[in-house]
Amino acid sequence: MQPIHELLNRIHWDAEFGKGEFELWFLDHVEQQLVKLPFHEITFFPGDHYFFHYLDAESIEHSVPFHRIKAVYKNGELIWHREH
Repeated sequence: MQPIHELLNRIHWDAEFGKGEFELWFLDHVEQQLVKLPFHEITFFPGDHYFFHYLDAESIEHSVPFHRIKAVYKNGELIWHREH
């Protein structure tokens, strides 16, 4: 299985592969459930190779470690997953 950081880099930097609608599913420890998040709502900070960041509905920023990503979908099709 491809490491998640390599897949995220490919989505971000490979213009051909990055075409389409991507979603990340990650484990929310507070809610104890999987959360799906469109890739375009995610921010990666330069030099940070372990977390992605997003704003919730109340505009509160969250940092999520890559190891909490459980699945990645492209155009509704599962392209990567990690056991839950």
